[in-house]
Amino acid sequence: MKKTAFLLVALMAICLSLAAQNTFKGIVKYKVESSGEVAFQLPAEAATAEVRVSGNDMSTSGAVFMSNPFAEQIVVNNMTVTYCLNYGQLLAYLRNNGSEFTYQGDGKLLSKHTFKESEADSLTIVDTEPGHYYFEYVDGEMREIAGVQAKKVILHSYDAEGNDQPTVMWYSDEIGPKYNFLFMGLKGMPLMCKQNIGEGKAVTYTATEVVKGKVKEGDFLLPYGYEQLSDEDMQTLGTEIQEELELLQE
Repeated sequence: MKKTAFLLVALMAICLSLAAQNTFKGIVKYKVESSGEVAFQLPAEAATAEVRVSGNDMSTSGAVFMSNPFAEQIVVNNMTVTYCLNYGQLLAYLRNNGSEFTYQGDGKLLSKHTFKESEADSLTIVDTEPGHYYFEYVDGEMREIAGVQAKKVILHSYDAEGNDQPTVMWYSDEIGPKYNFLFMGLKGMPLMCKQNIGEGKAVTYTATEVVKGKVKEGDFLLPYGYEQLSDEDMQTLGTEIQEELELLQE
């Protein structure tokens, strides 16, 4: 009898765990618009974006989501985020101008980081230190975006002077991994967000369509031809590139 009760409890725990995991598989499509006090023309390639999703896996090449100007694609597997970077043209230009680097490759590199559960759990703790951020999840406020019920969250980020730069986001916690480190550890997929980019300029990306299916396993594999360097070697390359660029500007 005790064994039967134990098995029932174990099965219930497994079912609850599976139910908590998002199983959405499909594509979230966005439009991107200038929305600040200072209007500007977005390049055609940046006016739309999409994120492909399969459970805890995601991939995107949308320019609005790239924090690195040399990124060509981002691939997410649960809490591991990999940037596919291409420094090829920049390195070729610098080498043609006499620059030498410790790194001898063609510039197609992978930058990978795996986040910890403890890092993700800490993101709802109020943290007002300069350069830090936290999420304030707002209960009871919802709106429909692209046919999906979205919840409200405020991203509080603090600049070097310690000033809060709040960003309102609307998100779905039924799409993507539990902690979405494509979007700084948000508990879901953002469906609308306005980002200030300085000098009175801002961009707003809004989901226009959520398409179920239409993705395949290959969408979430790392592309061929990229080399992964250690964090130390990536830092060395970045420092050398910066130094060479400064020398050319003198």
